Amino acid sequence: MAFAQFSGVSLAFGGRDILKAVHLSLSAGSRAALTGANGSGKSTLMRVMAGAVTPDSGERAVQKGARVSYLPQSGAAHAGRTLGEEAESAYARIRGNLAEMEEIAGELGRLNPADKAAAAEKLESYQRLEEEVERSGYYTREARIRTVLAGLGFSEEDIRRPAEEFSGGWQMRIALAKVLLEEPEIMLLDEPTNYLDKEARSWLENFLNRFAGGYLLVSHDRYFLDSCVNEVYELFQGSLRRYPGNYRAYEAARQGEIERLIKRRNAQDQEIAKAEALIRRFQYKPGKAAMVQERIKRLEKMERVEIPPALKRVCITLPPPPRGGKTALVLEGAGKRYGRREVLANLDMVIESGERLLVVGKNGAGKTTLLRILSGRDPDFSGALRYGAGVTAGYFSQDGAEQLAGAEDVLTFIEKAAPYDAVSRARDMLGAFLFQGDDVYKSLSVLSGGEKSRLCLLQMLLRPVNLLILDEPTNHLDLYAKDALLEALKAYKGTIIFVSHDRAFMEALSTKTLELSPGKHRLFYGSYEYYLERVRSEAPAPALEAAAPKEAPARAREAEKARQARARRQAREEEAIFAEIEALEAEKAEIEAALGREEVYKSGEKTKALKTRLAAVLERIEERSAAWEAAAPRRGF
Repeated sequence: MAFAQFSGVSLAFGGRDILKAVHLSLSAGSRAALTGANGSGKSTLMRVMAGAVTPDSGERAVQKGARVSYLPQSGAAHAGRTLGEEAESAYARIRGNLAEMEEIAGELGRLNPADKAAAAEKLESYQRLEEEVERSGYYTREARIRTVLAGLGFSEEDIRRPAEEFSGGWQMRIALAKVLLEEPEIMLLDEPTNYLDKEARSWLENFLNRFAGGYLLVSHDRYFLDSCVNEVYELFQGSLRRYPGNYRAYEAARQGEIERLIKRRNAQDQEIAKAEALIRRFQYKPGKAAMVQERIKRLEKMERVEIPPALKRVCITLPPPPRGGKTALVLEGAGKRYGRREVLANLDMVIESGERLLVVGKNGAGKTTLLRILSGRDPDFSGALRYGAGVTAGYFSQDGAEQLAGAEDVLTFIEKAAPYDAVSRARDMLGAFLFQGDDVYKSLSVLSGGEKSRLCLLQMLLRPVNLLILDEPTNHLDLYAKDALLEALKAYKGTIIFVSHDRAFMEALSTKTLELSPGKHRLFYGSYEYYLERVRSEAPAPALEAAAPKEAPARAREAEKARQARARRQAREEEAIFAEIEALEAEKAEIEAALGREEVYKSGEKTKALKTRLAAVLERIEERSAAWEAAAPRRGF
């Protein structure tokens, strides 16, 4: 059985112990999660296990011939090849095995027949390589590549696109696809769900549950973890501890430990308070000096029970929403087109104050478009939008982070944004959003994309509004921060309209669910869990075995099956075209934004290159829009 073992691994950065004598063993069949507070060293440990970072001490032992594949949290970039060629490159090692097999076969033909030991050794190597090639699915790789890419949300047309055309999130999907196609014995996946939508997450979940090897993964999606792991490793203050069971079992066990730790701390605080009171009472009284000194020494020697900052529950308190009318907003006959492509059509909706509307749909269905319309950021739509009396809206979007820049530090920025009565709590609020210690003194200009996104979310939440419109608010938050945000939003008395891919968050917060698909919509008067039950109940029941002459003839059944297969294929083709158009629109917006930057428009060479690229993108949008329009008769529009 393939294995990877890590014994006594220690690593320090700048005097801080990141890993202290860590022990961890993975083998085929391992289904493990790695958890810990933000900044605890999870990604560092993953990189050590992948062999990308050398520890200060300890041993890394991987079984001979076993492959360990690693997906980093971010930073993947692919260029110079098409998507299909990038996926094919996952089999480079197998092609090397084939070349080695051919070489061994030639050596066997040249060996002296009397040299049986050498022949047996060569034959064993050949058979091992042959088995690895067979297991990898090399001879059926084209079908496997298409299956994996489709599962992760790529269309058939994407396979021929240059890899560099894909945005950062899709670059990470390419990297994930290559790891999965390598069929390693051990996979190390650092935040594999960060850039996946609901459908791709479900597909990955099913893939992992069928995977024959072992894996260790980091994720901030509770539902995903519960479905995919049976053991949890917690990295805490440099030490690693194993908890058997899924993530919920780990949380229950850890909560019990935390409660006992807090109980011990409270008891110790009481003991200290009594001793200090006694010292104050008798320190100046004759005859009590020995007793007072004994109590002082006892306090000095006492080993204090400390509750680490990462375990201290931080509460996010939102400002009370201003009073408003009974109705939050009304949308009448709303429609939105990008050229000839219809995204929203005849959408009527009334949102009452206090409701929590979840907007769901596949990538490209128009979720972000709708939220931009509802927030007033996109006035270019047909129909009408009216806010209720006294309604004020706050809007969070991922692209808002791009506006943050300058030398101002994080703490000053948030103190300026906070209402007067919240300024004193600004640092605690920043801690809840993962800005801890000296992080609060970072200037805005040096923040990462994830840090800027968290800061924008916090800035928006500090404003007293009675309508929150949130596009993926949990991205870039760890589980502790998600919990704090969820509790704050559940306590919030205003109205919430949101998009999320975190199932636990969706189920806990939603009270009404709007399903979008291109040009269509359905409203469900219930939570996301209710919505899923309704969708499952609408799924066609499995066909029953023919049991009576009254049932349809075999020919009719086959015709119906063929019709359904065509419908499914047409739907997939349409969705693929739509997703590609969405990606092209995003690329168009990115190029247009770049053309407006000073360093670009002052450079004739850069401007010319971007305009050439923009022309190609516009031509492609026109072409794919025509293909989407051609599919309209089949959709029944």
